[in-house]
Amino acid sequence: MKTVSRNWVASVHVALSLIGLPYPTGTSGICRKNAISSTSSLCSSTSVYMSPSVHIKARSPVYTGSDTSRFPVPDDKVDWETDWPQYKPVHYTAPTVLKKPVWADPEIGAFSPQFNSLDGSVDRRSHEGPYRIQNGNPLNPHGRTGLQGRGLLGRWGPNHAADPIVTRWKRDSSGQHVHHTNSQLPILQFVSIKRLDCGEWAIPGGMVDPGERISQTLQREFSEEALNSLQASPSDRENIQKRITELFNSEGLQVYKGYVDDPRNTDNAWMETVAVNFHDESGNSVSELPLQAGDDAGQVSWIDIDSSLALYANHSHFLETVAKRRNAHW
Repeated sequence: MKTVSRNWVASVHVALSLIGLPYPTGTSGICRKNAISSTSSLCSSTSVYMSPSVHIKARSPVYTGSDTSRFPVPDDKVDWETDWPQYKPVHYTAPTVLKKPVWADPEIGAFSPQFNSLDGSVDRRSHEGPYRIQNGNPLNPHGRTGLQGRGLLGRWGPNHAADPIVTRWKRDSSGQHVHHTNSQLPILQFVSIKRLDCGEWAIPGGMVDPGERISQTLQREFSEEALNSLQASPSDRENIQKRITELFNSEGLQVYKGYVDDPRNTDNAWMETVAVNFHDESGNSVSELPLQAGDDAGQVSWIDIDSSLALYANHSHFLETVAKRRNAHW
């Protein structure tokens, strides 16, 4: 995320009173190189909650972005309740985190975080409820990962993100809905970015800043990554603000809220997210804005939603929920 003024975004008041944490890059997941293929007016009363992700990527043999190997954790030893005296996890916190950037906590011992609570402007509460503290360290609610410390994550405990899923109906030249030849259901399209760090297509999203509402994060991340609002002229920025405010003030569908199975996760730090779908039903809102990659995005495009898509992290599961909820092709 770029540390620039965002007052024009923060002025938009869409009610969601969650507060989260900072982190400079996008949301959760492992990068497969070049892969393509409640609440309030923000979320509808029929929000869909997906089941938690399987705790698999968080046990990847080599910790992402490093040469550090995790202590191997078999399936039957993941649960903290399972007695395992032989468990000797590797300790690793990335050098970028140890340099004490503004989005990162100090080392345990250098400060006393208030876990499972609102700690000043930093929300250390988990979307999944209270987590255990052992010897002053928070424990990953989904079990052992083979690695202690924070890895690439800034915060001890939960690191909160937000993923805005912006969709529209695919239309032909006459403006009619395009239906898939096999399912005979209308095809949804979503705004997707190609991440610079791994070349994967993904939902544009990012980390929640301290004291920021989830609703603000959703709108800010979409503006910066898919519309490059930070580089827009004042007149273009005003138009962007007007269009996205209209869409993000509409009723949204909360698709997921909880833990994310992410290769950056450790025994003491992990990713969580809130994914919300905003749908441009008529196609005359955000759909009319020219997409332009910015922030962490290499490319940006409207992409047809289909089960064959290979996407960053577990984003395909979010899209499946959106498609089924809107009775669209999957």
